[in-house]
Order: sequence, then C-alpha cells, then structure tokens
Amino acid sequence: MKTTISREINANIHMFHQLLHVDENFDILSRVVEIAGKTSCLYLIDGLNKDEILEKLMEFFYGITPQSLPRNAQDFARLLLPYGEVDLLRDPEQIVTMVLSGVPMLFVDGYDQALAIDFRTYPARGVEEPDKDKVLRGSKDGFVETIVFNTALIRRRIRNPDLIMEITSLGESSHTDVVLAYMKHRADPQFLNKVQEKLKSIRVDALTMNTESLAEAMFRKNWLNPFPKFKYTERPDTAAASILEGSIVILIDNSPSAMILPTTLFEITEEADDYYFPPLTGTYLRLSRMVINLIALFLTPLWLLLMYHPNWIPAGLSFIRITEEIHVPLLMQLLILEFAIDGLRLASLNTPSMLSTPLSVVAGIVLGDYTVSSGWFNSQTMLYMAFVAIANYSQASFELSYALKFLRLLMLILTGLFDVWGFAVGILVTVLALVTNRTLSGQSYLYPLIPFRGKELLRRFLRITLPEADRKE
Repeated sequence: MKTTISREINANIHMFHQLLHVDENFDILSRVVEIAGKTSCLYLIDGLNKDEILEKLMEFFYGITPQSLPRNAQDFARLLLPYGEVDLLRDPEQIVTMVLSGVPMLFVDGYDQALAIDFRTYPARGVEEPDKDKVLRGSKDGFVETIVFNTALIRRRIRNPDLIMEITSLGESSHTDVVLAYMKHRADPQFLNKVQEKLKSIRVDALTMNTESLAEAMFRKNWLNPFPKFKYTERPDTAAASILEGSIVILIDNSPSAMILPTTLFEITEEADDYYFPPLTGTYLRLSRMVINLIALFLTPLWLLLMYHPNWIPAGLSFIRITEEIHVPLLMQLLILEFAIDGLRLASLNTPSMLSTPLSVVAGIVLGDYTVSSGWFNSQTMLYMAFVAIANYSQASFELSYALKFLRLLMLILTGLFDVWGFAVGILVTVLALVTNRTLSGQSYLYPLIPFRGKELLRRFLRITLPEADRKE
C-alpha cells in the first residue's frame, strides 16, 4: 500500500477502487463528479450516511465556480465545505479504515489530501431502560450499540471539561472503536497509564465478543479465580457516577455495556436503586441483597451437612429434617437441580417470547410436582434450590452470581465427599479466593475491609454520605 495519496485523481481512483474492492461490493459506492471543472470522486458506504446532508453538500459543490476553487485541500475545507466534522488525510490505510467505518471521503483532482466529511449515521435502537439493570425509580435510559450515543449519554450527565474521552481502534480486521472515559484529576494516574499501555499493546484480529474479548485481551491472568475483575453496566447514570468517583469506564462500539475498573467486591454489589431511594430504604436494599447472596452461598452445603448429622440440628429447626424416603442421594439431587436451573435459564433465552409463558408453566408443573411425586427429588431439596435460584437474581452482576454458584458447587461436592472436613475446606477456599484476589489496579478485592478503613467500610454497608475529607483518608 502506498504511503500517501497522489495529486492525480485518476491514480487515486484506481488505487482506492482496488483497496476497497468497489466493483465487488454493492454497498461501497463511488461517485465521480465535476466540482468547478475539477474531476472529483466521493467514496461512501450505502446505509451509513445521512442522505439529506449528502444531497445538500452535492448541491453546494455544483454551485462552486472555477474562480473560487482554492489551490489546496486546507482552504477548500475552510472556505467551501459548510460542514462541521471535516478532517484531511493522506495515509491510504487510514482512509480505507475511515471509509469502511462509514465516513464519506472526497478526492479532488490536484489535492494531495482527502477530505473526510463525517456525516455518517449508524442503525441504532432507541435509548431505553436495559432489561437487566432495571430500577424502581430513576433514569430509564440505557446504553445502546452505537458508541457515539453512549458517550453523549455520559456527557449529558457530566458537564465538566475534566471529563476526558480518548478513542482508539482495536482489531486488525474489525478496527473496533474503543473509548476510555475518566475524570482527569480524579482517576489514579498510575492505573490510567497502565490501562492506556494495555490498550496500545493489544494485538487481536477482532473484538468479536465486545467487552469480553477486550477483557481477555487486556488481562489474561488469574482466570481460575471466579470473582469478576470488572463491573459491567448498561446504565449511563451508573457509569457517570463511577467516573466521578475516580473510576475508569471503557466503552466499545457495538456493545451496550460499559466496563468499570478497577472495582472491588463491595462496588460490584452496589446498584442504582441504593441511591435513588432515601438513605434508610437504600441501606435496607443493600443489606438485604448482601444477606440474601450470603445465604444462597452457604444454604445448600450447610443443609446437606446437617442431613448427614441430624443430631446437630437444634430442636427449633427439627422441621428441616427429611421425613419421607430418599431414593436419590441428596448430593446428586442438589447437583442435578443446580444444572437444571441453568438449563431452564438457557431455554428461556432461546425461547420465543410468545412461548415463554407456556414454557415456564410447564417447567413449574414438572419440576414442582411430578419430580417430587416420582421420587427423584424430595420437597425440601426443591424448596432450598428454589430459594437459591431466586437469590441469583437479587443482584445485577451475572459474573458475581456465577462466581457464587461455582463456589457453592465446590462446597457441595466437598461436603458430600468428605463430610464436615469438606465443608470446612470449601469455606477456606472461598475465603482464600476473596482474600488473595486483587483488583486490576493492585488494590485488595475486599477494600475497605482489607486494609481496614472504618468510615469507608461503613459507607459500603450503610447508604450514608461521608464528608469529602473522610472519603479521601
């Protein structure tokens, strides 16, 4: 590929027809026109441009006289191009990437620079509340697959010149736009430099899975630890609040999710509803979510252990004993139901919406009645696993819910195989997974519990506002 474009329009047309495979692609258009007696060529992608702006520009170009035509591209853009977003490019590789991303490119005979006129528009769905991060009160907008819309949603909330949004392109084939958003004087400069260097060093063919592809390309270590290193959100208010608190947000084109980093366990468990309600209500919601997830982690392994040792059950909890006959070992019942719940979740994702209600009814009847009466499962096992299934949806992070699920499965298997020693080892593994885990900035995953910061820890449990001096201790 040539290092620069030519002043000869025919040479440029020949080169870019070959580079863009114009004759083979029906949606890559080239239009050769006369502007003030000069042969010119416009390259654009059909469907990615605003037709009304193109029509107005072409009408204006036809009105340019030879006497008013400047000698260079800079003056042409300054004097005769009545549009805001215009760049001058010489590098053919960069020009090809810009055209394929939807930016129309104008070549004029005698100019050694191409004029990039950015009036592209991407197909996009409406800005609506995300299905997963719903709130009872507060903003009902959410990120979409178009990165410019997502940055605008954050800019609308943070009207401060210190809000920086750096854009880069990743992927040898995809050239996916990635935006790094942060507050200039609030983000940790060392961690910011680390993230910037990571992005520059990434060499991948394409970010096919958007945020997950980028996460795996940036940080390849410690994949055995199930606890998430990133917080994902589809809510612009959550992303804006994290930026104001000093976090870094990464936006990826074609993805409706934002990556927030670094993040600790307490930050992952926070949700927007905690702040859209008064402090007392927000504190109750936060504490109830933490308690529910903690119970869901230990409920079934602890119940299994007590079934192995009925004499340990207090008199007030004697009703948890299984009185009916057990046909399938309890460990097998619990493991089967763990996988059955995931099977129902996957089935619901792939079921047409018109059939989702009949499917849930059938699944409820089969799992709730027939499986107990058939002898496969005992009623107590179904009850506790139903609570665990509901508890998985008490917080928005899929990654955290699956981390708790994997540790619960480990504790179940260890308890079933090694009794009380297995249960103790399962708890030890869970604690070690939390204590030894580090955020991407090297901070403790359990901060402010480790290292201990009393006032900050209190703010993580209770929805209160600390003085600025205390928050910076």
